[in-house]
Amino acid sequence: MPIGEHGLLGGTRTGALVTGDGTIDWCCLPRFDGEPVFGALLGGPGAGRFRLGPAGPAAPSARRYRGHTATLETTWATGYGRLVLREAMVAEVSGRLLPATLLVRQLSAEGAPTSAVVDFDPRLGERHRRPRVRRGPVLVCDFGRLALSLGADPPVEVEPGRPGTFTVVPGRPVTFVLAAAHGEPLVHVDPATAWGLVEADEALWREWAAGIDQGLPFREAVVRSMLTLRLLTCSPSGAPVAAPTTSLPEDPGGVRNWDYRYTWPRDASIGVSTFLGTGKVLEAERFLGWLLHASRLDRPRLPALLTLMGCRVPAERSLAGWPGYAGSAPVRTGNGAADQHQLDGYGWVVDAAWTYVQAGHRLNSEAWRAMRGFADLVARRWREPDAGIWELRADAAHHVHSKLMGWLALDRALRIGQSHRLGEEQRRRWRTARDELAAEVRTRGFDPARGSYTRAYGSPDLDAALLLLPALGFEPPGSPRSRGTVDAVRRELSAGGPLLYRYPPGRDGLPGGEGAFLPCSFWLVQALARTGRRAEATELFGALLARATPLGLYGEEMDPATGAHLGNFPQALTHAALVQAVLTLRDTAP
Repeated sequence: MPIGEHGLLGGTRTGALVTGDGTIDWCCLPRFDGEPVFGALLGGPGAGRFRLGPAGPAAPSARRYRGHTATLETTWATGYGRLVLREAMVAEVSGRLLPATLLVRQLSAEGAPTSAVVDFDPRLGERHRRPRVRRGPVLVCDFGRLALSLGADPPVEVEPGRPGTFTVVPGRPVTFVLAAAHGEPLVHVDPATAWGLVEADEALWREWAAGIDQGLPFREAVVRSMLTLRLLTCSPSGAPVAAPTTSLPEDPGGVRNWDYRYTWPRDASIGVSTFLGTGKVLEAERFLGWLLHASRLDRPRLPALLTLMGCRVPAERSLAGWPGYAGSAPVRTGNGAADQHQLDGYGWVVDAAWTYVQAGHRLNSEAWRAMRGFADLVARRWREPDAGIWELRADAAHHVHSKLMGWLALDRALRIGQSHRLGEEQRRRWRTARDELAAEVRTRGFDPARGSYTRAYGSPDLDAALLLLPALGFEPPGSPRSRGTVDAVRRELSAGGPLLYRYPPGRDGLPGGEGAFLPCSFWLVQALARTGRRAEATELFGALLARATPLGLYGEEMDPATGAHLGNFPQALTHAALVQAVLTLRDTAP
């Protein structure tokens, strides 16, 4: 099944990917970074799945999210009638977290009784372990520390690992409820009342969406992206996950398969600005709170990525015997980039804090102490090479984008220091480092022949991350250097149409190629708008909207030849970049 044919079900603890035939082929429990229970997407049929849909082969005739909610609705035409699957995850009731996330799936028939199939085959982890099964009014699948319960109303006999059929009668929908417990007593919710929880959840989502600026251009796309970002936020900690998946390939059949079920402070900081820009202050504050908690053991060093609970990311390893998506092996857990030095991350984080202050808020003493520590570290280490935003696993280099973000960290810390307590010696040290860094970048990072900044000092390559230059204040947005950099990136890294490569393909030390990097295209929208070309930016944005999946979702990358979504899916960074592009279009409107 194509990556982009999946829908996302989310309950702000974990997420599930569901295909157009009603199969959940990816879901980790109890959180996004837990072990897969339904893992067929990467592990093949023996890795578990949960299908609910028409008994015979049928392509969906319609698929959508219900209004401004997280409830997915799939409709199949079947003979003389229709079969409709409505499904959602529920994690909260009246603002309180439930003991476990509930997955509620309801089938209803319209026009005539319809034969349906249920294929419930949970497996656990790398070895596809089968559960111990206890039958009764509620089916219990016990893996030890993790237990699942499945009930249905009206009752349906379910045999794990063996598809079964049943009939759905018009006016009598069949509701399935799956609950999970990890190290806690198993709690099950009566299926007869579970759909009421979904309807209450829908009301909360609609209320939340209504708080997004009604006057935004392209508001429907913004609302869907904001809902997606919220679904990809782990409620127990406030940490945003980069994606709910691991090892979906950037190059199908290749080795560019990484685990994104963690939190990158960089990506999360972009999310802070996104939430603040749309009036969602609480979500921004929750991230800042998570960051203070998560970085406390390493401060002033900022890890490139952390687990959702703020711990160190496990060592990267491959799952034995997992074939991967479309033969894209290895399937990985953990992430080797966690120990890299990435200078740009400090810029993103301090800039997010500055955005929060700009919005009229004040950092508490601990938050400001953390930001001062980050700025101090940048002042000490900005002359060192780093791995860069793209986390290259080759030798470190003097990446120009990283230097620019180091400059940003110092500049924004100085701005925060205008309204927060700051010693003169520290202020002087930051200002000196900021100015020296800027002078070096302008001398060593710029190619006069091209009129553009480059990927790294002395490199002939360009880097699409430089499209962020007009937003930083390092150069005036309409300056020859800003416009020249934007034009050179657009020209030399074009993948056709609205798509861009993040750097010249093949220039990263890994075998094979990769797709166009979707966040870069949304950064180009921002860059064009900020350099006085708003009409071009608006046209480009419209072309990018046409590249969304039918459900309004985006992956990390896209195959320029086919338009297929590639990489981990859905990708939080892409959705955050989309919203920021719209905010820029709003702010640059005449």
